Amino acid sequence: MPEPDLLRIARTEADGGDLSGLLEDLFEPSDVRPDGYPDAVIWRGGNHDGTVNPVAHSLTDAYALLGTIMAADVLGLPFHAVPMWAQYRHDRQLAPLGWFGNMPCTSIKWSTAGDAYVNDGRGGRVVVMGKSGNAPLRTQAGVYCNVRPYGPVTVVRCMPCLPYSQDRSAFAVDAETGVIHSEMNTPGLQMAYACRRFLRLVHETGRLGRVAFKPTQAMEDGINAGILSWMLRGTKFRVGRAYAVDGYVEHRERVDRIVNLLPPDFRDGMEEWGGQIEQHISDTNYGLLLWDLIEQREVAVLATDLDGDRLTDLLADASDPLRAFGQRVVDHLGGEARMGDLWGEMGYTTGNGRDMTSVMHRMHGPPIHEQTLGSADAMLLRLLDGDEWMGGTKRPYDPRIHFVLIRDAYRDANPENAALHAWLDDALARFDEVYAGERPGFLDGYARLKQAIRPWGS
Repeated sequence: MPEPDLLRIARTEADGGDLSGLLEDLFEPSDVRPDGYPDAVIWRGGNHDGTVNPVAHSLTDAYALLGTIMAADVLGLPFHAVPMWAQYRHDRQLAPLGWFGNMPCTSIKWSTAGDAYVNDGRGGRVVVMGKSGNAPLRTQAGVYCNVRPYGPVTVVRCMPCLPYSQDRSAFAVDAETGVIHSEMNTPGLQMAYACRRFLRLVHETGRLGRVAFKPTQAMEDGINAGILSWMLRGTKFRVGRAYAVDGYVEHRERVDRIVNLLPPDFRDGMEEWGGQIEQHISDTNYGLLLWDLIEQREVAVLATDLDGDRLTDLLADASDPLRAFGQRVVDHLGGEARMGDLWGEMGYTTGNGRDMTSVMHRMHGPPIHEQTLGSADAMLLRLLDGDEWMGGTKRPYDPRIHFVLIRDAYRDANPENAALHAWLDDALARFDEVYAGERPGFLDGYARLKQAIRPWGS
């Protein structure tokens, strides 16, 4: 893999230039093909020395693209790459989502802004097809849940399980009444797999299991509660707080239609699983998770996609105000301590959400490690404008999450490779040495990392 010209790549993307041609010169064509997509465009790079199972990178937008290319070059690990930036996937009617979602290896997916404008091919601009592409990707990849650990709380978020439509043909607003109509979208099979992963997590880790459904108001959550109730039967789980109405008793015929579609061995071994389960109306979990964070209670939460999204947003955002309130109390008492220091001394490990990674599990195939870069596009503009510091008011982009996510994915893809695990930990430690103190500019940091980290297999 030739050394990439990161600034040229960034400018080419921002100007709508031939990014595909530029990257084709950087990578080699891969002989690996996603299941069912013989004509997919897949590249490869890094040192394919046969000692490490490669990971698939999604080449999406802004720093999700640039940071991935930078980290891949610094580390030298073998990888496959799927072109997926907004203009590319729009021009190909979202086909790259199917390519990436069916890669036969552990993968890394970056989520970037959904409301991006792209060229429509006729001289105009249009919102990119499929928005961020997350929903169609999950559908095409067969994703059934996202597992997101953060501090003491792990959220198992069933996907898609959306109480709003992802089908444009079924979406309408009545012109006379203003009533909005959409179709429910909660595939029962995915929900069953998500329930099982949640129960396995509770059983294997000893965490308290919380359920975040709303069967009292949402018919689909009545079915979800019924699936969970069916799955708990014959196990050693203890249910403390329980829904007033048993979802399996109320919806048995409907739930059995889903059960009959599951593999015959779906519940094999579950009779020995056990742990504590608490069933809550989804809304109450917001307050409970704050208490769980404060009391450092190890919990796992099962939620649908919509509620799971809100719950993980709460986790990402809660620690900053908790620290700010703690500082007010310290200041009111006339103390000199800083809550930023006390937070760690008291055993809390949550930051501000930007370090919250997650793993999407597929019905078939290895998992997809996922991360969101919220302000990556704005930060990239600062690099292109030549002032990453914005006159001293901002700090340059921090690419640490790329190295963290890459470490997690390669460990997942190579669970028995102790030498690789040690090398990945050392690479992250060297990254932290480079980025300690005053954060370098992106290109300067890249140059320093190239000196500090010896590529894999070199």
